[in-house]
Amino acid sequence: MATHINANKLDAYIRLMRLDKPVGIYLLLWPTLWALIMASQGLPGMGVTLIFVAGVVVMRTAGCVINDYADRHVDGAVERTSARPLATGEVSEKEALTLFGLLIVVAFALVLLLNWQTIALSVVALLLAACYPFMKRYTHLPQVVLGAAFGWAIPMAFMAVTETVPEWGWLLFLANLTWTVAYDTMYAMVDRNDDVKVGIKSTAILFGRFDKVIIVMLQLITLALLIMAGLMTGAVWPYYMAIGFSAALFVRQYQQIRRRQREECFKAFIENHYVGLVMTLGLLANYLVA
Repeated sequence: MATHINANKLDAYIRLMRLDKPVGIYLLLWPTLWALIMASQGLPGMGVTLIFVAGVVVMRTAGCVINDYADRHVDGAVERTSARPLATGEVSEKEALTLFGLLIVVAFALVLLLNWQTIALSVVALLLAACYPFMKRYTHLPQVVLGAAFGWAIPMAFMAVTETVPEWGWLLFLANLTWTVAYDTMYAMVDRNDDVKVGIKSTAILFGRFDKVIIVMLQLITLALLIMAGLMTGAVWPYYMAIGFSAALFVRQYQQIRRRQREECFKAFIENHYVGLVMTLGLLANYLVA
């Protein structure tokens, strides 16, 4: 009986950390790899890569835990989130906060393996990850905070490899920021009606009937920033081919969200991870042929 209870609790923790839905890890991982590849001008070292990959997984899971803690009183009223462990009582508030604390300790232990500059930048990463879930109460732009949180691994990766963040490194950060706001607005479009009822704010609500137009604008800015970063670093054809494929994926996403149907908006959000994968492969190929 005890084994059965422990298995149920483990399953609840896995769902709380969203380990059963890894797309969020991918969306955080790909831009981190972009930065590591560009900073290393090719394949990054195994050690720093493993540290950042582990850090991505730990910080993403920690972010999910604190997000569900912040939304524990409203998730039950939202169709998509009503079965989350904190909303159903499978995990207590104390257990969730304890798990969050443990994950942050692990993340800090990982960053201690890097140089002091990266350790200093990690403080900003922690603040962004911790405050993002609560921004939905005070601003219609929580997606911007999420974009900064998801993108902060970029300057950290540059700092870990080169001990500096070049101008084009910040362009990469901004490209990831606009891309994140675009795809997380698609995600927020899924919950828009429920969010209005429970008082959760989002860019999907803020943009209103202009949501699709603004998403397209953000995606175009993302592509332009990536092109600028490529020009500044002397990128060659595989990099620009990857940008072309990404543009095609953005067109597909527009087709998916144009009717604002919940399932299609969610599919469009999920498929953004292919954009990150394509750009990662393009960057690797760029340095192989350069």
